[in-house]
Parts: sequence; C-alpha cells; structure tokens
Amino acid sequence: MKHILPDFDYSGLSHVGPVREDNQDAIQLSDGPAAAERGWLCAVADGMGGYAHGHLASTLALQKLFAAFYDEKPQSIERALRRGIESANLGVYKQAQQMGAGRMGTTLTAASVIGNKLFLAHVGDSRAYLIRDEKAFCLTDDHTTVGELVRIKVLPPDKVRTHTQRSVLTKGIGLALFVKADITQHTLKSGDSVILCSDGVWSVIEDHEFAELATRTRGAHELSQSLINLALHRQTDDNASAITVHIKSLSAPSTERASRTSIVAPLRDWLSRRQTLLIEKSS
Repeated sequence: MKHILPDFDYSGLSHVGPVREDNQDAIQLSDGPAAAERGWLCAVADGMGGYAHGHLASTLALQKLFAAFYDEKPQSIERALRRGIESANLGVYKQAQQMGAGRMGTTLTAASVIGNKLFLAHVGDSRAYLIRDEKAFCLTDDHTTVGELVRIKVLPPDKVRTHTQRSVLTKGIGLALFVKADITQHTLKSGDSVILCSDGVWSVIEDHEFAELATRTRGAHELSQSLINLALHRQTDDNASAITVHIKSLSAPSTERASRTSIVAPLRDWLSRRQTLLIEKSS
C-alpha cells in the first residue's frame, strides 16, 4: 500500500555543544521508496551512560526503531511505532547486559508523517513541538521527576528549564526490560512546522521562541540551523540536536501531480479528438 505524503521539506542537525567532549545524541531521517510505501519517519535520541555507552545507546535505538518500523509486513502506523519502540528498548537493554554497562539508555522521540496526520512515539525528555499560526505547542510530556511535578501542579512549567533535577528520567529506552511509550496522533495543516529536539536545545530556548524562529526562517534547514546556533550561543550544557519539518502543502508533491497529469492529459486529448470525429461524421 502506497501512502500519500504531503509536500514538505525536512532537515536534521546535531552538535556536540560547547561543554561536552562527546556527542551522545543521535538523529535519523528516512528517505527513499520505503518512506512513500510505509510513511516518512524521523527520530531524535539522547543517550546516557557515559562516553561511548551513551552514543551506542542512542544510535542502536534508532537502528532498531527504523528496522522494525520498515518491517516487511505492512501494519498500522501506531503499531509500527510501538513495535519500533519495543525493538529499540530490548536492543539497548540486551546490549547493556552483554557489556555489563549498568544503566545504559537513551531518550527516543519519533515522528511519522502520512497525509495530513502526524504520529508520535515518545519516551524520555526529548520533545516534539508543533508550530501553527505563529504559536508553539509542546506535544510531548517529559518523563522526568520534574515533569511529574509539573503534571501534578506542584511545580510551574516555567521552572522546568532551570531546575537542578531537570534531566532525572523516570522512563527511558533500555533502562528496563519493558517500556511503554506515549503514542499520539495529530492533524496537520498546510504551513505547519514540526520540531523534534533534545533537551540541549529546549532547555535554553523558550516555547514562544520556537514559534518566533519558525516564523522568521525560510525552510526546514534554516530553522534547524537557527535552533542549533541559538542553543550554542546560549551556552547549552548538553549536546544539541534538532529535526525540523515544514509542511508546504497537504496535496501530493509536484512529481506526483505531474505523473497524474501525464495520464489525464492524453485521455482528455483523446476524448476531444473523438468528439470532433463524431461531429464530422454526423455532418
């Protein structure tokens, strides 16, 4: 089954940041025919477990996620994402056990775009934002101790970024044998932008600033670069990664419209010629 993808552009960037010596973040974006057949997929992961272990956890999680998502058997997007998260979790967990690496894990936030739908799978404290009508909406919950305090209204949301225990996870990929991801679905509109980012980005950029940057920049690549540049300028204390998607139009891309036109136009010409012949014969 071939899905209809919207006309959109996308970009992803990851930077070690001004403080860390190694980049434990990882990003991945799908491309090629599989995206049209099964849906377009992207994801950001922020690893933990020290040098090498954190990077291994994030890259392994993305490899397992994408392999399971694009499995040979077609399935619903929600099920494919859930299966991908389960595969990523088990893969990282087993690798940690084999290496005796202790608590090796990663966050994982994935997005799939099909038609006018955005599907998210989320574990940890990386975030997904929707930018619409110059406003930013955070679509994910932080699976952290501080995030729980916000949800029970003990801590106001504006205190999260400066809290000393901001990065203490309550849920992550590879930290336990089983993990339950948040799977959500959202409706897209033409002109929307979607941002996935690690906490090295959102911890130093306010929600309203995501919207301001998306409004000022032209295209996904410029937005990704602007987010990373701002995070570095503000001396983020972590790796900085961002994936951006800009929905140009919810109709099929020009290549698909052109292929349909190449079929319709000759048929229209043939009908026109046939009608002319019938008129000539009748006269």
